[in-house]
Amino acid sequence: MKLDFPQRKIIHVDMDAFYASVEQMDNPALKGKPLAVGGAEKRGVVSAASYEARKFGVRSAMSGYLAKRNCPDLIFAPPRFERYKEISLKIRNIFFDYTDLVEPLSLDEAYLDVTTNKKGNPSASLIAEEIRQRIFNEVGLTASAGISINKFLAKVASDYNKPNGQKTVNPEEVISFLEELEIRKFYGVGKVTADKMYHLGIFSGKDLKQKSVEFLREHFGKSGDYYYHVVRGIHNSEVKPNRIPKSVGAERTFDENLSSEIFMLQRLENIATELEKRLKKSKISGKTVTLKIKYSDFTLQTRSKTLPYYIADKSLILETTKELLYQEKLENSVRLLGISLSNLNTEKNEPLEQKVLTVQLKFDL
Repeated sequence: MKLDFPQRKIIHVDMDAFYASVEQMDNPALKGKPLAVGGAEKRGVVSAASYEARKFGVRSAMSGYLAKRNCPDLIFAPPRFERYKEISLKIRNIFFDYTDLVEPLSLDEAYLDVTTNKKGNPSASLIAEEIRQRIFNEVGLTASAGISINKFLAKVASDYNKPNGQKTVNPEEVISFLEELEIRKFYGVGKVTADKMYHLGIFSGKDLKQKSVEFLREHFGKSGDYYYHVVRGIHNSEVKPNRIPKSVGAERTFDENLSSEIFMLQRLENIATELEKRLKKSKISGKTVTLKIKYSDFTLQTRSKTLPYYIADKSLILETTKELLYQEKLENSVRLLGISLSNLNTEKNEPLEQKVLTVQLKFDL
């Protein structure tokens, strides 16, 4: 079927088990062994897992205790984010040899628009293959890639032949590919949304395509338009090399649950210090302070206050955070606290497709 909307040549590159692979590369004794990056203690959390560990059901965001129970031979390595940033920069420099239209999503993945590229190569698939080979030769790690006419399809395709593989969805294959795609594999459809779709009789792209935009809006709100269009191969979002953050935040998970506001204030001061450093480094300030509280039963609560002026100073951030902390009685003991600043001074310059810039989750090890 011929598609009658703008088509680009987009590559989504996704590093394979990035944090864990870096640890295995730097320490050959870890190669081939089940490895988790994160904390092994009772309150530790897995940031990343090697493919050897994933066979046992170990995955990111899982508690270290549960990961160890699933895989008794699991080895834990503390995260080294500076090292991951260093490697990520090397990989990004390879991307720039092909195009300046590079949009990083995180340290381990990025979109590249190679519709017009520095190599003059008309084949996005061959470019992706060359990039993956260079990453392996020059960095020592493997990457997977998805190639198609837009960011949505490229993102979905990059997950197909992991690890160390790639998949291309050509223009003439888009509609059939999407119709056969399981709904849980649609980028932007999480577990909760997938379950909701299942209850509505939507199990595949073909099922989704049969629903009207009015039906999807009724059940999924603003996201209804997104689902209606992507299942038809329409996703016009451009690759944006300079994505400006919508909010900046820092958070911390604790070894032991906190039940006293006094202890929480000590932790919040450390978090505010970390947030201030990030704000000043990026020359960003904001008006809205949000306190994030995750309780011991994993329920999440946020409290926000908008000021009439921009702030980036630790003392002002902490003063507002204290006010939010005492705003109402805590529901339970607390396992995580976070502070974020939004309504930023950057937003007036970038009204489109912004993202949250959060300091990597830190652990009390």
